[in-house]
Amino acid sequence: MRFKLIVAFIEDSKTDEVLDAARQAGATGATVINNARGEGLTKKKTFFGLTLDVQRDVVLFLVEEHLARSILETINEVGEFDASSGKGIAVQLDVEDAVGVAHQVEELRKKIKEEI
Repeated sequence: MRFKLIVAFIEDSKTDEVLDAARQAGATGATVINNARGEGLTKKKTFFGLTLDVQRDVVLFLVEEHLARSILETINEVGEFDASSGKGIAVQLDVEDAVGVAHQVEELRKKIKEEI
């Protein structure tokens, strides 16, 4: 079985919503890294020398390759990444090998058979 890694940088207020939607789209789990900070095309404005940053979460999804594109599109839609600049970003990377996912493989096989 082949996997893709989806890395999403999400506003922390949207994390739970994105996690639920990704699971409905076929993701079997995720790892959330809290309190990340990023900088986009334009710097955030400051107030008396303090930067006004929105907290971000980095969410890692290891997903089966046949489900990856639809999960990525779901993350984009629910996270509203294209709504305006700085809402978030997600990328998909090839995974050469993975361990620790044997317990998910059987469930993924059933789901893939239904999808294909």
